[in-house]
Amino acid sequence: MTLTMRRYLSNCHNAGFRFLSFFWGNYQLGSLPSNTATQGLFDAHLSPSSHNFFSTACAKTLNHPPISDMLIDSFGRMHTYLRISLTERCNLRCQYCMPADGVDLTPTPHLLSQNEILRLANLFVNSGVDKIRLTGGEPTIRKDIEDICLHLSNLKGLKTLAITTNGITLARKLPKLKECGISSVNISLDTLVPAKFEFMTRRKGHERVLESINAALDLGYNPVKVNCVVMREFNDDEICDFVELTRDKPINVRFIEFMPFDGNVWNVKKLVPYSEMFDRVVR
Repeated sequence: MTLTMRRYLSNCHNAGFRFLSFFWGNYQLGSLPSNTATQGLFDAHLSPSSHNFFSTACAKTLNHPPISDMLIDSFGRMHTYLRISLTERCNLRCQYCMPADGVDLTPTPHLLSQNEILRLANLFVNSGVDKIRLTGGEPTIRKDIEDICLHLSNLKGLKTLAITTNGITLARKLPKLKECGISSVNISLDTLVPAKFEFMTRRKGHERVLESINAALDLGYNPVKVNCVVMREFNDDEICDFVELTRDKPINVRFIEFMPFDGNVWNVKKLVPYSEMFDRVVR
């Protein structure tokens, strides 16, 4: 489930996405169906030496502590993973995500304050949520993010406090964020080529993202998850280069299908299906 930074519920996107996640010696396939935003993430972990086993962020779990009925859907699945968008603002302008001139921002009075975020998070955790992910926009540009993390990490019953970030400012902020309770890090990086990065994001900063990945490794995050949106004739030739990052370091690369939504000039010719990504990795 997702809690947006607005005081009202956001509209669900019609398009779903699939991803292929790779960490050396294992593959992880997943999909988010397009028919509902609350259907959850279904992962199939594949290993050459083991049978398939399945898990989901909203699966039926016999040993899970009692949770509120409001977190259980009509299929009996428990939704214990909450995403909170801290801001709409972003310091990049990725072509698949945002127009070059940015987007119209929500007026400040309509945004969740720090106290409102903490109050809502506390209600969800008391109801059975045990994992919260902070997103954006770019969450690290919110000035009070450290205070928010510190208070969230102290919620009784919360097991994981994660963040998804573009990594531009993360390297210098992560030591303090870790002290404040961030226990899991996802960093978005779509290319290992600086010129491609500048073309796609309309900004400089490729080296700073790599520094953030290394900073997370140095701070002991294991794994460090790297999210990569794959687009044909842009970065699909780098799939195996990204996989190679996982050989000697605790990095988990998650290849994500290019998703259609308003304003990102989606074209089916740019789509690389996750089945094709998988084939390229294993052959």
